Amino acid sequence: MNTKQRKVLQSLFENPPPGNILWVDVENLLVACGAEITEGRGSRIRVAIHGVRAVFHRPHPQKEASKGLVKSLRNVLIEAGIEP
Repeated sequence: MNTKQRKVLQSLFENPPPGNILWVDVENLLVACGAEITEGRGSRIRVAIHGVRAVFHRPHPQKEASKGLVKSLRNVLIEAGIEP
């Protein structure tokens, strides 16, 4: 995991959740943590990481993950045993 990915991971765990994290950076972080990402229908992606499975919607038309999406990502990462 590089420095940028560590910063993204730390920002995912901030309170209140930030609303300015780029989705591309989130996907790069997930891949760096060992996640398998597969495409679903439309903007859906399936994420499997350390035995935890989740489905997310890529944000559009904006590029940033919403605060609700950040909270969901945080819960999945905690369940997978990934914390800053």
